[in-house]
Amino acid sequence: MTEEAATRRHVYGRTKGKTLKSRQANLMETLFPRVSISLEEAQIDPRKLFGGAVDDVWLEVGFGGGEHIAWQAAQNPRVGFLGCEPFINGVAKLVSEIDERGLPNIRIHADDARFLLERLAPASLARVFILYPDPWPKLRHNKRRFVNEETLALISTALKPGGELRFASDIPEYVAWTLKRVAEHNALGKSRFVWKNKDLSECRDRPEDWPQTRYEQKALREGREPAYLRFAHEA
Repeated sequence: MTEEAATRRHVYGRTKGKTLKSRQANLMETLFPRVSISLEEAQIDPRKLFGGAVDDVWLEVGFGGGEHIAWQAAQNPRVGFLGCEPFINGVAKLVSEIDERGLPNIRIHADDARFLLERLAPASLARVFILYPDPWPKLRHNKRRFVNEETLALISTALKPGGELRFASDIPEYVAWTLKRVAEHNALGKSRFVWKNKDLSECRDRPEDWPQTRYEQKALREGREPAYLRFAHEA
């Protein structure tokens, strides 16, 4: 791995916050081990994580407090969900949601999504979500952004033909960054992410199957307009 790639693999930002509530702490000891994804195998068939009881598998990068992935799991019981989040308090919130709502179709990787993506069997995912990733707005920090050449290649390998990549951000510069990185990936000619919208004006309305999160509500209150990008994967 190059020095630049190693730098990108470093998990920036907080991984721990306030002390967990007693119930959350208890569930992290009892339930979390049962839904946690092990990276011991060199290659992971994600459907096997659910005992083969799902038709498709979707992955969410950085699920935050888990509102989106929990909603999707409840609405799509025949889909298995892989949630990646290094912030332990967010993980604990999702584990609590799994317990309270009885969601058997969620598995959690409590670390950087790239470590899981590189282990997944090729063409094993039907959908990937990258919703409101940290924008790292300072120029010297841009290399920390999740969307880059390496991660797009990993996602392209893991997504099946016809699969979908969904991206959302309330930072216009990060939206432009993502479109540029996708175009650069496509130019390599190995695979393509085809933007489903004609232009950004068509990306302002949140699709009905795209639930609102607390972060999005905060962005709207503060006057920032999100963009919702959808890309079809062509191998």
